[in-house]
Amino acid sequence: MSQKLQGKVALVTGGSRGIGAATALKLAKEGADVTLTYANSKDKAEKVAESIRKLGRKVSIVHADAGKPENMKALVDGVVKEFGKLDILVNNAGVFQAAGPVGEIDTQEFEHQMDVNVRSVVAATQAAVKHMKSGGRIINISSVLGERAIFPGVSAYTMTKFAVAGLTRGWAIDLASKNITVNAIAPGPIATDMAPDGAEQVTALKRKGTPEEVANVIAFIASDESSYVTGAFIPVDGGANA
Repeated sequence: MSQKLQGKVALVTGGSRGIGAATALKLAKEGADVTLTYANSKDKAEKVAESIRKLGRKVSIVHADAGKPENMKALVDGVVKEFGKLDILVNNAGVFQAAGPVGEIDTQEFEHQMDVNVRSVVAATQAAVKHMKSGGRIINISSVLGERAIFPGVSAYTMTKFAVAGLTRGWAIDLASKNITVNAIAPGPIATDMAPDGAEQVTALKRKGTPEEVANVIAFIASDESSYVTGAFIPVDGGANA
C-alpha cells in the first residue's frame, strides 16, 4: 500500500454506496482518516465504515441530506471538531433523475437536483475552505454530462453538472493563492444504480466502469502527486467523450 494520504483527513459526501463508498475506502487504504455521509443507507454506510476500521484508520459516519444545503456547514465543522482538521473534500453526493423534456420539466425535481448537485456543493466548499489553512483538495464529482448532452429528458441534470464544472474552474482560480486545488471528476456510465441499462453503448470501451476505477483517479487528485493539477475536468468515461 502506497499510503499517499498518510495523516490526511477526508470528507466524502454520499459515501455509503457506489462511487462514494469506493472513494472512502480507497482514501483510507492510502492512509487517510475519513468521514462519510449518507442520506438513506445507514446499513451500507456502517459496512463501509467497518471496512475502513479494519484498515486501522479512523472513520465516522454522519447522516446528512444533501438536499438541504443549509446543513453542510455543520457537517464540515463537525468533521474538524472530531479530527482536528480537514484536508480533502470530495463533493460526491448527487441525484440523477429525468426531470422531463424542456416543455415538461418538473419544477420540484429541478429544484431538488439543484439543491443536491449544486447548492450543497457550494455550501460544503464554502465551509471547508475556511478550515484549509495550509492548503487542501476540493474534488467535485461532475459527469460526462457536464461536458455535453447525451441522453434525452435529462437537461436539468446536465445543467447541474455543467454548473459543477464551471464552479470548479472558477474556484481553482479563487483558491490557488491558498494552495487549495479544485478539480472535477467526470464519470461516464458506471456500474451503479444511477446508470441506465445500455448506457455503456455510448463508450468506446463498450462497458460500464467500476466505482473503484473512479476512486483510483480521485485518490490521485487527492494526493501530493497531483500538486500541479487544478481547474481540471477529468473524464473517467471509457471514451464516451472521445
